[in-house]
This record gives sequence, structure tokens and C-alpha cells, in this order.
Amino acid sequence: MLQPCEGDPAGPPAGILRSELAARFEREALPLLDRLFRGAQRLTSNRQDAEDLLQETMLLAYRGFHTFEEGTNLNAWMFRIMHNARITRHRKMERRPSEVLVEDFAAQTLTELLPYLRRGLRSAEASALELFPDDEIRNALMQLRDEYRWTIYLADVEGLSYKEIADVTGVATGTVMSRVHRGRQRLRAVLGSTARRRRLIRDLGSDGRHRACG
Repeated sequence: MLQPCEGDPAGPPAGILRSELAARFEREALPLLDRLFRGAQRLTSNRQDAEDLLQETMLLAYRGFHTFEEGTNLNAWMFRIMHNARITRHRKMERRPSEVLVEDFAAQTLTELLPYLRRGLRSAEASALELFPDDEIRNALMQLRDEYRWTIYLADVEGLSYKEIADVTGVATGTVMSRVHRGRQRLRAVLGSTARRRRLIRDLGSDGRHRACG
């Protein structure tokens, strides 16, 4: 897959009219708006920031659309642009000490992730999650590091392959696999501890099996 070229001054290759690219972009990229907005919400702290990130993503994607290789995953390509745009915005915010960057994954945006997360976990883990109300699962997710949450979202909600997630996030495929594994492992540990305190289950072992109390 060709990497997105943000604002490539070279423009489209010879023989390809800008009008043709614009028509292709409208036909292929615009239907992804809702999905991209949901992703932007998980990378920002409020709706306005999500809308700004989405707008920036679409602009950069349009400018560099001639670098997209037809037949590859456009969704993953767009998320790569969004990921890079978010990093750029984050760095700009860090240079503004008067502005506080809120936790990237706001708690309210995690609600839609729960059914996908349950689907992504092994059946024994999923049945253990059913013992918890959504707010406790959200609290557990908020204890995960940002890269774990984002990786799990791309894998379980967007259905991207490990290779595609590696392209999006700019890390090795092995790192993606590790983040998914460690993120779910940490989630099991947090929920298992909470369950034992509430006496919902006696134990949630490393094999994902749980034993109910009573």
C-alpha cells in the first residue's frame, strides 16, 4: 500500500485529470465519513475537536488521493492520515502550555466499543464481561494506555488486520499483536480484580476461565 502523501506538490500523475480524482474521491471516500468520525471521536476529547480532526483528515486525503493505490484498503489508508494528523495536533498542543489536552479516549465515546470488544475477546472472557455494567467496563478501558485502546478499536471495531493496523499506527506488526494481547490481558486483570472485590467471581485465571461465586 502506498503511503498517503499529505499535500504532495507534485499533484496527480500525467494523464489523470483532477476532475477524475475528485469524482473518485467523492465516490469512494465520502461514504466513509461516518466511520471516520467515530474514529475521530475516539482520538479526541469532545465533538468539536473530532469534527476538526475529521475535516483535516478529509482535506489531507483529498490532496494526496492520487497516491492511494486502487485495490488496497481505503479505510486503513484514511485512518493512517487521521492518525498522523492527530499526532501533529497533539504536538502543537504540547507547545501550548496554557491549553490542557484531555484524555484522548473520552469515557462517553467508549460506549459503542463495548459490544465489539466483547466480540473480540474469547468466549470465556466475553461471558465474564457480561457480569459487569457498561460503566465499569468503560472505567477499566480508561485504565489502559492510549495505544492499547486505539489498537483494540482498530482491530475489533474497524476489523483491520494486524498488518493494516501496523500501517496506520506506524509500528511493527509484532508490536500491534503485542498491544492487542497486553491490552486485553490488562483488561482481564482489572475486571477480575473488580469482580473479586464485588464477589461476582472467585477468580479469572490467565486462561480466561472464570468461576462464579455461590
